[in-house]
Amino acid sequence: MAEHKTHEHTHHHGTDCGHVAVEHGDHVDYLHDGHAHHAHEDHYDECNFDGHVKSEDHADHTHGTDCGHEAVEHGDHVDYLHDGHRHAAHEDHYDEH
Repeated sequence: MAEHKTHEHTHHHGTDCGHVAVEHGDHVDYLHDGHAHHAHEDHYDECNFDGHVKSEDHADHTHGTDCGHEAVEHGDHVDYLHDGHRHAAHEDHYDEH
């Protein structure tokens, strides 16, 4: 079984919890306090975004303060919520998160 980092808190995430929910593979991540986590059995797992996955072409759109997409602090950068997923600027493109 693969190791996973848990996130401890008493708050229960759901549709009306007030945190941004983002589809991520086979689960939903909830974003707050600069990180993402999802329910797993009786706790929450920190979502690990290892690897580098380039997003689709954004030639006609640049994310920023006035782009119309919600910005979410994520560690040392900002992710932008876009069509059910998150993008983060990386060099000359955006990464999927």
